[in-house]
Amino acid sequence: MDKPIFEIPMTPADGSGSDDGLGGWAPSRVTPTDADRPTFESLLAELAEQSATPLPTANPVFPPSSPAGPAGPPSGLPVTQLAPPAVSSVSPLAPPTAAPAYAPDPAPYLIPIPQTALRQPAGGASLAESTDVEPPAFTEPPVETVAFAVQVEAASEFPPQAAAVLRPSRAGEETDRPLGRTVASGRRAAAPLVPEAEAPRVFVPVEHDAALTEEELAAVNPADPELLFALEEVVLQHASDLHVTVGAPPSLRIDGALQPLIGAQKWSRERVEAALYSLLSDEQIVRFEREHELDFAYAAGGARFRVNFYLQRGSVGGAFRLIPRDIKPLADLGVPASVSRFATLPRGLVLVTGPTGSGKSTTLAALIDLVNRTRADHIVTVEDPIEFLHQHQMALVNQREVGHDTHSFAAALKHVLRQDPDVILIGELRDLETISVALTAAETGHLVFATLHTQDAAQTIDRVIDVFPPHQQGQVRAQLAATLQGVICQTLVKKAHGRGRVVATEVLVTTPAIGNLIREGKTYQITSMMQAGGALGMHTMDQHLADLVNSGQITRRSAQEKAHDAEGIARLINRIESPTEASAQAFAATDIDFGDSYSGVVR
Repeated sequence: MDKPIFEIPMTPADGSGSDDGLGGWAPSRVTPTDADRPTFESLLAELAEQSATPLPTANPVFPPSSPAGPAGPPSGLPVTQLAPPAVSSVSPLAPPTAAPAYAPDPAPYLIPIPQTALRQPAGGASLAESTDVEPPAFTEPPVETVAFAVQVEAASEFPPQAAAVLRPSRAGEETDRPLGRTVASGRRAAAPLVPEAEAPRVFVPVEHDAALTEEELAAVNPADPELLFALEEVVLQHASDLHVTVGAPPSLRIDGALQPLIGAQKWSRERVEAALYSLLSDEQIVRFEREHELDFAYAAGGARFRVNFYLQRGSVGGAFRLIPRDIKPLADLGVPASVSRFATLPRGLVLVTGPTGSGKSTTLAALIDLVNRTRADHIVTVEDPIEFLHQHQMALVNQREVGHDTHSFAAALKHVLRQDPDVILIGELRDLETISVALTAAETGHLVFATLHTQDAAQTIDRVIDVFPPHQQGQVRAQLAATLQGVICQTLVKKAHGRGRVVATEVLVTTPAIGNLIREGKTYQITSMMQAGGALGMHTMDQHLADLVNSGQITRRSAQEKAHDAEGIARLINRIESPTEASAQAFAATDIDFGDSYSGVVR
C-alpha cells in the first residue's frame, strides 16, 4: 500500500455478532467535527513526513498481547489488570495489515493514557468480568512530547511530583524560588558583596545576677573573663606571648614586638592579682607564695599555654606562651632535612639550643613525634610543664610533668633508667645533676634529647663541660665526645615581606674528627670544620643566614643582627636586595614558617 495505515479504533458491534472473527468488535466510525478537522489534517501532514517503518510490536501504552487462549467466556480477572481478550490470536490493537506505518522518533510520540470508561464486553458480559480496556480514541499529541514510562503506583504512595529546589526564606519558611538569582535580560548581575574589614574586638564585661555572691560567681566562672578574652586574642592575632603586669595593659608579642591589647586599660596591682590568681588552684597558690615562682600549663578556648608567674617589686606578674594544638612535621617547620636523621639514631645525646622563644620546644616535639610514628620504642619525657601532648602511635609515650608527676628533673631522671626507656626527653638541662644523668643515660644505650639556652654549637659543648668542677671536666669531655651525636642551634628572624618569622639554624653532626676536638678541648676549631662539612649536613648560623638573604627570605639588616660574625656574613651575601623581587614576594606568600609562637600559622 502506498499510504500509511493507522490503528483504527474499535467499538462493539450492534448485537452479539460473535462470529465476525473479531470477538464481537467492529470498526467504529470516526466523525470529527468541523472544529476538530483542521487539527486532524495537520497531524496527518506531520506524520506523513516521517519515514515509513513497521509499527513496533509492543504498544507503548498497553502491555504486549499474550498468546491467545481457548475461546470461552471472559475471565474473572479484576478490572484493573490489563490483559488482551482471549478470543482471537490477533490483538485487537494491532493494525489490520502488516503494511509499513510511520516510524516513531527516538523519543516517540506516546498516546496518553485513556481517560474513557472501560468497554462493555460483547455478549452482555458484566463489567467486573472484563479482561480488556477500550482502545483510546485518536487525540492530537502535543507539539513537544517527552517519552515517559507509565508507573503503576501503590495505593499507599503519594503521587510523584516534579522535583524542585526549595530555598528557605530569611524567616525559615520554604519558598518555590530556585537557588541562584534571576537577572533580567540585558542587565548585569550585581557583584558579590565584599565584607568590610572587621573592627578590632574590645572586651565587653558580662552582666551577672546581682543576687550572686562573690563565691558563687567564682564557682560559675573561676577564671577572670577579661584575662580569658586576652588569651583568645593571642590565638586570633597569631601572637606568641601575653604579658600581664602592674601599671600596663595586657600586651601581646606579635612577630617579636610587644603591642598593648586594643581597648585595654592599665591594670592596677589588685586587678592583676585577682586576674592571675583566678587561674590557680589552692595548692598552686601555696606553692607560688612559698617559692615566688610558678610554672604550669593552662588550657583555655581549645588552646594551651605555658604559664609562668613571678614577683616584681612585690607585685605578681604573668607570662603566657601559646602552644599549638598540633605537632608539625620537621619539613613544615623549615629546618634542614639533616635534622630528621637524629630521630633514627639508636643511642646518643642530641641537644637543641637557642635563646628563649626561638622554637626549641617545637623542634623537639617534631623530633619526638617522628620517633613516635616510625619506631616501636618506649619514650619517656620529663618536662616543666608539659607543652605538646603526644598520643601513643607506633611507640609508647609517657609524659611526666615536674610538680605534678615528679618533684624535680633530678628526681625523675634518677628513676627513669628503671622504667625501660628507649628514648628520653629532658625539657631542660638546668644543673649538674641533670646533665650528669643525661650523659649516663646516653652512655648506657639510650637516645636522649634535651635543650639548652646557648647560641652556637661550640658554646653548647663548653657550657656542658663548664658545669662540672675542674677535676671532673676531663672525664666529662671523654663522655661527651663518645655520646654527643649532634647539636641543633636555632633562632628566629623576621621575614623580609609579610608577617611572620623564619628559622635560621646551625647544625653540628659529630664525626670522629669533631669527637677528638671535644676530647682535646679544642672546641674553637669546631666552627671551621662545620663550614667544610656541608656534605654531612652541617652548616654554621652565618652560612644559613646568608642563604636566607640570598634567597630573599630575610633582609641583610636582619641577618647582621643575628649573625655571630658580622664581617664574615657580609662576604657570604652575594645579592643586592630588592623589595619587589619576585622570589621574596613568593616566599612571603608561602605557609612554611617557624617561630616561638607555637601557633603553626604566624611566627
